[in-house]
Amino acid sequence: MRMVLAFIQPTKLKAVQEALAAIGVERLTVCDALGYGQQGGLTGGAGGKLLRKAALEISVNEDFLERTVEIIARVARTGESGAIGDGKIFVLPVEEVVRLSDSVRGPEAVS
Repeated sequence: MRMVLAFIQPTKLKAVQEALAAIGVERLTVCDALGYGQQGGLTGGAGGKLLRKAALEISVNEDFLERTVEIIARVARTGESGAIGDGKIFVLPVEEVVRLSDSVRGPEAVS
């Protein structure tokens, strides 16, 4: 099991959500996030202006991992070659999942 954590432009959220649903990834958490990096040539550090992003948290089983990452990368990209500020995707290992409603553990708890 993996956790896909993606920071994308808020304007791309609906398109990414629809594209993920089309491949069967319909369970996700979306949070409003603020941060900074290279976008727009702004300086980082304490003086950096915080810019809005949408943070997606998606738990997937291994058989959905590559499709999920590919869809986010393709749909969230600005234009064909992308642009600074489009975002980032992180893939993290998941040690354990417990579904609270019935205490099911492991990969079955993700679906």
